[in-house]
Amino acid sequence: EMQLVESGGGSVQPGGSLRLSCACSGFTFGDYDLAWVRQYPGKGPDWISVINSAGSSTTYHESVKGRFTISRDNAKNTLFLQMTNLKPEDTAVYHCTLWYSGSFYRANWGQGAQVTVSS
Repeated sequence: EMQLVESGGGSVQPGGSLRLSCACSGFTFGDYDLAWVRQYPGKGPDWISVINSAGSSTTYHESVKGRFTISRDNAKNTLFLQMTNLKPEDTAVYHCTLWYSGSFYRANWGQGAQVTVSS
């Protein structure tokens, strides 16, 4: 069974930093492009960053470009999102997903990682 478990969320002040992790199991991690998405209350998830299977190519939504960095450790089956210069509008629940055919995919959605940016 495919499992993706996010961790590392929390509450920070504007300008602060957080690092999210996503521990993955149940599939061949190194074969898949992966993504981070975030979800505001009452809204569907939106993609914010994508990384290819080798970790050699990354893409960012304009709203996080220059502030967030996606990375992966294929030896440890773990995906990361380093978030810096956080803004109140970054407050959301963050999920990791597969990236397939130009869109995110996840069979079962967990709780994700809550990120709250507030002074």
